[in-house]
Amino acid sequence: MKHLSRFLLATLFVLGFSSMQAQDENNPWAIGIGVNAVNYYGTGDDTPGMVGNGVAGGSFGDKFFDTEEWNILPSVSRISVARYIGGGFVFEAAGSVNQIDAFGDQSANDLSYYAVDGMVNYSLRALLNDGWFDPQVGVGGGYNWLDSEGNGTANGKLGFDFWFNDNIALNVQSTYKHAFKDEADSHFQHAAGIKVIFGGKDTDGDGIYDKDDECPETAGLAEFNGCPDTDGDGIEDRKDACPNEAGLAEFDGCPDTDGDGIADPKDECPTVAGIAAMNGCPDADGDGIKDSEDECPNEAGPKENKGCPFKDKDGDGVLDKDDECPEVAGTVANNGCPEPTAEAIKELNEYSKTVLFDTAKATIRPESKESLEAIHDIMHEYANTVFHIEGHTDSQGSDAYNLKLSKERAASVREYLVSNGIPANRLTSEGYGESRPIATNKTAAGRQDNRRVNISLDKDKEMKETKKDSTDKM
Repeated sequence: MKHLSRFLLATLFVLGFSSMQAQDENNPWAIGIGVNAVNYYGTGDDTPGMVGNGVAGGSFGDKFFDTEEWNILPSVSRISVARYIGGGFVFEAAGSVNQIDAFGDQSANDLSYYAVDGMVNYSLRALLNDGWFDPQVGVGGGYNWLDSEGNGTANGKLGFDFWFNDNIALNVQSTYKHAFKDEADSHFQHAAGIKVIFGGKDTDGDGIYDKDDECPETAGLAEFNGCPDTDGDGIEDRKDACPNEAGLAEFDGCPDTDGDGIADPKDECPTVAGIAAMNGCPDADGDGIKDSEDECPNEAGPKENKGCPFKDKDGDGVLDKDDECPEVAGTVANNGCPEPTAEAIKELNEYSKTVLFDTAKATIRPESKESLEAIHDIMHEYANTVFHIEGHTDSQGSDAYNLKLSKERAASVREYLVSNGIPANRLTSEGYGESRPIATNKTAAGRQDNRRVNISLDKDKEMKETKKDSTDKM
């Protein structure tokens, strides 16, 4: 117990001194001051030693905590300097002195002991969430003198730091030193003391170390963890949408000059109170167009008419902007233009029955010209209507042949009308062969009726055109 008491007293003695060890890149340097104890027992070394009387070392680890076998100098007897390398590794150089009066289980006559050691230590603190408990392991080498005899050693270390705060810790450690020389003795060296880390960086000079400074390259304030508040509105610049202009927290640090509840950067009319829907600008008539762009600010109207209401000159329910025939009343389905009457369609088909073709060909016979001109005139009268030209045959001949012939005849009529001024986008054509008879194919008269050209309104294309126009205008 005598040796343990001396070791504890010596440890308490040095608690009033500083002991430092590098912790991280922000505080890379450390100097440690403490006490050490040398123990030759429990190393498994029973060979004669340097003092010549042999060492009863016992098996490895025997009586490791038996302080009666420890040699302790009750004063500051160890000093270290350490530098952080990176990745949790620290290089440490240490020097120690002691006085040997127990050599294993043999007594010694106050032999002097000096040692210098270099170690690479690895901290396990990060694995424990950077708390106050910091285990360390280390390897390295050293050289010690027992009286005048020198010897090199290979060192292995286990130590613990108990952090009082970010800079000061109590350190205890034990190092096994394996002797290289046969006549020298391996031993344990224990140490305890205080270490303090230092050398922290403060890049921006604001008095807050970089490791704690959330804005390490820009001088700031302690209340914002080192970040600045340029406009002094109590909102740090990182969270301030207007860092150079004092504002309110509810607007992320930006002002609201007109008091309409919309921050100036988002307010297109920052000096005139408005509404959020208009990005802070007023809209007196509520038509969705801010007053500054509304030519009729007190009368609601669409944007495409600059905020003024559209007119319907012909009163057909189709606004002039959408009315393809704004001076003549028509139907909504036909974009404001008049649609062909049933009588007009009947008349078209009466004329189409008289359109004749060369036998088994799609060539229009010359005597059909008068009928085609009449068809052209009717279609021209309804210039906004899409007409569909149908070709039909009787059942004589193969289905494939009749279908081909009917398509070609319908196309011939379409081509004639287009060539005479009817817009191509107002005409469609299709052949249906013998699939749509209107009379029996068993008689010559019936077959004559089935060989025909019909003209109808192409509602499908009109609907598609209307949808396309609406999409283009959106």
